[in-house]
This record gives sequence, structure tokens and C-alpha cells, in this order.
Amino acid sequence: MADLVEKIKSEVTFEKVLMTAMKTPGVKINRAQFLRKELIKYYSESVIAEAIRSNPAKAGVSKECVNTISKQVINYETTKVTGLSVTASLPGGAVAVGAAAVDITSYFAFILRVVQQLAYLYGFEEFELNENTMDAETMNEVLVFIGVMFGVQGAAAGLQKVADALAKRIAKNLANRALTKGAVYPIVKKIATSIGIRMTKQIFADTVASTIPVVGGALSGGLTFAMFKPGCLRLRKSLMQYRLSDPDYYRSSSED
Repeated sequence: MADLVEKIKSEVTFEKVLMTAMKTPGVKINRAQFLRKELIKYYSESVIAEAIRSNPAKAGVSKECVNTISKQVINYETTKVTGLSVTASLPGGAVAVGAAAVDITSYFAFILRVVQQLAYLYGFEEFELNENTMDAETMNEVLVFIGVMFGVQGAAAGLQKVADALAKRIAKNLANRALTKGAVYPIVKKIATSIGIRMTKQIFADTVASTIPVVGGALSGGLTFAMFKPGCLRLRKSLMQYRLSDPDYYRSSSED
């Protein structure tokens, strides 16, 4: 059993899972296309164009509208992710480790999808997701979003620093610099460590479960698909509170 845990730790790291998930077809969300598709039912083309150029709140899209769309996004992605499961009837050992790792990678692919969609609705700029490489700033930004979803202490405060900088019209590269330097960097490291530990426990639990002849799928441990929607709602709750997503903030700023 100890050998199995070590195998999981060495072969299925959080960083490897996240990078593999980023390469999954359909993970990358085009910000302009997404915002146009979601806002066209409620606003004119001129408002949508401004939302894409700046952000929905600055364009005058109401909080109520964004909150409605974000809830629909979460429900849709939750329905899709719950269709996934770790098959309990697979043989144990290396095969089971591999199968569980594939499911966890798929899980994080859905997390990346919903992170992008919620970020764009609540005012963040497009993520520089690339199939082959990802710079440190983008990786750290993604990690902070995921940290908020998983309730890692300090993650919400780190994300708010970036949101406040963007709301003040500070360039994205300067806003994200907070994620690579200063007080926020330890938070990023903490998030990666915390989620990596939970993920290892989950894969281990699913691998052990796969050796037991139970009919149907088995999901056990701390990181489960059942945690997907609560995590999305936790992130949504944080994003709703930022000035970056508040139309009143931009109205009052223009009056100054």
C-alpha cells in the first residue's frame, strides 16, 4: 500500500495533471465569443462590444444579469462533470492509478473551463492558456482562482488584489505581477501544495476503491465530483464582491 502511495506522488503530480488538463480539447474559452454568446440575449451589440473591449460591469451590464448567467454556467458545467466517474471494476495497481488520474485530469479540465467563464463574466481579462507552454504569471493566476474554489486560506485575498488592480485600470501584466512577487507568492505555493495533497488522497482512494467489486462508479476521499458545484459557487461569491464586477464603481469613477 505504501508503494502505491509513493507511485501516485511521483507519477501523478498536481502540476502534471493541470498541464495535461489545459491541453484537453474544449478547455480553452475564447473570451470574446463567450461574452457575445451569453450577453446577446440581454444587451445590444454596442454594449457587448464594450464588454469585450473592457469588461461587462464597465459596459453597464447589471450585476443581476451577470449573476444569472454565472449560475447558468455553473449548472451547465456541473451537469457535464457529474457524467464522469471513476469505474470501480477496473483492476488495481498501475492500471487503476492511471484510470483514476485520467478522471482527475478530466475533472480539472472542467474546473479550468468554469474558472475562465466566471472570470470573464466578472471582469477579468483573457487567460493566456497555451497548449504547449504557460508563463508563470498565467499559471499563478489560474492557481489562485482554483485556490478560491477549494477554499485554500489566503487565496481569496490574493485574487482580490489582482481584481482591485484591474479595476483601477492597471495593465494586466502589472496586476498579475502581484502573483509572482511579494506577499502573494507564498499563497500561490500554498495553493499548489494543498490541492496536490488533496488530489493525491483522492487518486489513492479511487485506486483502492477500484479493487473492490462494487457495482457502478466509486468516488471517495476529499476531492470528489460532488465538490465541483460548491467550489464554483464559492468562487462566484468572491467574484461578486469585487469592484471589478460592480457597474456602480465605474459610474462613480466617471463622475469624479
